[in-house]
Amino acid sequence: MPSTSDITGLRDLKMIVEQGATIRSVVHDSRSATAGALYACLRGEHFDGHAFAADAVRAGATAVLTDHLLDLPDVPQIIVDDTRLRLGPISAEVAGHPSRALDTVGITGTNGKTTTAALMASIFDGAGLPCGVVGTLHGPRTTPEAPELQAMLREFVDSGKSAAVLEVSSHALAMHRADGTEFDAVVFTNLGHDHLDLHGSQEEYFRAKARLFSPEFSHLGVINVDDPYGRLIADAVTSDVEGREFRVVAYGTEDISEVEVTAAAHRYVWRGRTVEVPMGGDFNVSNSLAALTTAVELGIDIDVAIGAVSSLPAVPGRFEMVDTDESRRRGVTIVVDYAHTPDSLERLLVAARRVVGAAGSLTVVFGCGGDRDRAKRPSMGAVASRHADRVVITSDNPRSEHPQTIIDEIVDGIDPGSAAGVVTIVERRAAICDAIATAASGDVVVLAGKGHEATQEFADRTIDFDDRAIARQCLEASS
Repeated sequence: MPSTSDITGLRDLKMIVEQGATIRSVVHDSRSATAGALYACLRGEHFDGHAFAADAVRAGATAVLTDHLLDLPDVPQIIVDDTRLRLGPISAEVAGHPSRALDTVGITGTNGKTTTAALMASIFDGAGLPCGVVGTLHGPRTTPEAPELQAMLREFVDSGKSAAVLEVSSHALAMHRADGTEFDAVVFTNLGHDHLDLHGSQEEYFRAKARLFSPEFSHLGVINVDDPYGRLIADAVTSDVEGREFRVVAYGTEDISEVEVTAAAHRYVWRGRTVEVPMGGDFNVSNSLAALTTAVELGIDIDVAIGAVSSLPAVPGRFEMVDTDESRRRGVTIVVDYAHTPDSLERLLVAARRVVGAAGSLTVVFGCGGDRDRAKRPSMGAVASRHADRVVITSDNPRSEHPQTIIDEIVDGIDPGSAAGVVTIVERRAAICDAIATAASGDVVVLAGKGHEATQEFADRTIDFDDRAIARQCLEASS
């Protein structure tokens, strides 16, 4: 018998369970429905999940989460105002609220989420708190849909983990994927230009990120006040909602001194102690500071935290050096990084410039993804031509767009006065090999945009492609 309408759905969920329904999982794809599943009818851009509810029931779904009464006799229906809005808390309830059993940290920002998450996980592990990570390196989405996210957290608990670190994307916040997750701390790294194809404006993008800094999600926010948007969040956050407090802890470069950065590491003094992290790039100073500040606020011993970040292995595709016998013989530094926004590319190139030899030059190889935020393409070209001595514009993941069209839109943003240092090579492998073959001793070659990715997406195919592996092949070919 269908339930009566319940805006949040939680009351009706408990009622149908008390009446004997068995609900073991939540799914939003009817093809994934099995016995004991609650099927959530989500409305998407191209499909309405309500149309597939009967298929889910035939596959074994025990009940349905819907925004209106469906013609499904004898199937319990949880009727809510908005299925996507209510899916997170319901998924958390079905999973047994696993975030409550973990020391859970959520990290958001345009840049630095993956590296900060890796640093934070290393600290948890070093403190004897086995940690699981949800993020860019661990699945097809930075933050999965709520049912998958809660299932992953439940798996962490069941496998004996004590902590979890989540990269929380703006998509996830706008689409309520993280709703229902209770964080012990939430972290803001920075905000640049990205995802305007989804959010429509920088203001809406900021609003999506800022949503995480509320008592709805946590009682503690660790915020980068070197970033102007971080200062806005710190100043505007509501500290008390329905008796739930939210405490802000700021971090920034004023907290540290004696900063030293190389291509392979960075070092600084913080709270009277020397911090050494085997991770190059001056932007990673902020990332390690975010992780350390969060750890200490969560009660982890400061020396344990510092020791943990000092032994962190390279984070894949984040200022990762391609270090081979041939690169050392030639005296060429090659850096692979995921930077794919104007802001992150600028940070990357500024950091790379610091390690260029006295007589050396800086080359960047990059493109822009197809079927994504087109507005950033000219800005990426402008940034590259402003900071690099030589710019090689190539393909990233063109997807359904013609690669040359994307390249032309990048070139549109380049100052004509910089054109002598700019070349376009559509095929990415050829572009990488060209940059490496023309590099001399003391030069730095930056391969930006794809980072850890191991494939390249075209309209009709996806091929194996890893910038790091290609760079090694190009070095061998030039030896």
